[in-house]
Amino acid sequence: MPGIVIVGAQWGDEGKGKVVDLLAEQAEAVVRFQGGNNAGHTIVREGETFKFHLIPSGILYPGKLCVIGNGVVIDPKVLTGEIDGLRARGIDVSGLRISANAHLIMPYHLLLDTAGEAKLGKLQIGTTRRGIGPAYADKASRVGIRVQDLLDEKILKKKIMAALEPKKLSLRPYERDPELDLQAMTEQYLIYGHKLEQYIADTAKLCWDLLDDGRNVIFEGAQGVLLDIDHGTYPFVTSSNPVAGAATIGAGVGPRDIDEVWGIAKAYATRVGSGPFPTELHDDVGEEIRSRGGEFGTTTGRPRRTGWMDLVALKYAARINGLTSLAITKLDVLSGFETLKVCTSYLSAEDAELDHFPYHQSVLHHARPVYTELPGWSEDITTCRSADDLPQKAKDYLEFLSDFVGVPITLVGVGPGREQIIWLRRTEGVAATLAV
Repeated sequence: MPGIVIVGAQWGDEGKGKVVDLLAEQAEAVVRFQGGNNAGHTIVREGETFKFHLIPSGILYPGKLCVIGNGVVIDPKVLTGEIDGLRARGIDVSGLRISANAHLIMPYHLLLDTAGEAKLGKLQIGTTRRGIGPAYADKASRVGIRVQDLLDEKILKKKIMAALEPKKLSLRPYERDPELDLQAMTEQYLIYGHKLEQYIADTAKLCWDLLDDGRNVIFEGAQGVLLDIDHGTYPFVTSSNPVAGAATIGAGVGPRDIDEVWGIAKAYATRVGSGPFPTELHDDVGEEIRSRGGEFGTTTGRPRRTGWMDLVALKYAARINGLTSLAITKLDVLSGFETLKVCTSYLSAEDAELDHFPYHQSVLHHARPVYTELPGWSEDITTCRSADDLPQKAKDYLEFLSDFVGVPITLVGVGPGREQIIWLRRTEGVAATLAV
């Protein structure tokens, strides 16, 4: 059972990096398949904290094959900085591979991203202003710069000229910016090319060979399904497809190569940036969850919006992704609340009850949560290492989530440390090896 996809089942920031890190120990490769450095994965191992933005979480295993797939947009300045930072901490990065077909974030993409958000004013989407959207837009417009272009000076220069031509008007306020000088930009990106050349590969074929040989391959997504550009809360979404189906496109494999799909969800809900969030809390409880959970963005440091678990949205995520397993993280954050609430339906502006995630944005923006209340627990669960160690009310809470969504919970996180996990069930394939 070689192929397992890990996706965020909420609005991102669910703890995917930790789960990938756990599973990567028994996998041959970890493949990042979409997004850019607008995403961030945090892993705590042996008291050390590692924050990744582009490099797959499996890099902490020496020599582990860690692939940045063709579906990712790469800021080479960020990537080379991340590589240098890991080397400085004694981390072996020899297993890193970068798809030659992945697109690059250029200096003008960052300027356009910032200018676009500023122009929207109060209607801002809440992007990280890392140039992600403009880079994907150039990809779709067929004027994008790819990783392989870094290895040919003539092609690189011609492609940058072609990409800049339709942007002249938009970039006029920045025409004196030294970063937009054609020659300087070309030279800088050629330097990046020299630094990255040893890692550039035909990554799709790498995946094919491993899968054909029956090896375990993990496909790592960024963000979450509710930020998907097609299936999320558009326009308050990311510029790529964080759903499981995109793993095939962003890595270059076929649908039959995917055997398991794991959805990662917090025991509550968070969101960064603008957009609808039916269960958002604006009171002391929301602030308490933020404080306990350390809910600040890995990439931007922005405070995350917090709320109760939204099971309507989670059930939607399960269907869109075809989830075979759930991993619930940060269960320990809910310890000490006398009562826990979970959203089991919505009320529309007309007070009609909705038991499904509404497709129409106007309905979703005005949706109000209908809660089911469950008893909380007071015990500290951060030292629990098996289901038997958990308080009965915590087990009841997890059972309610699983039954409502219709997906078994395989893994539960009870703290930030790598060892602070509980395996609730054994599955075939990758998880079975780790659950022993």
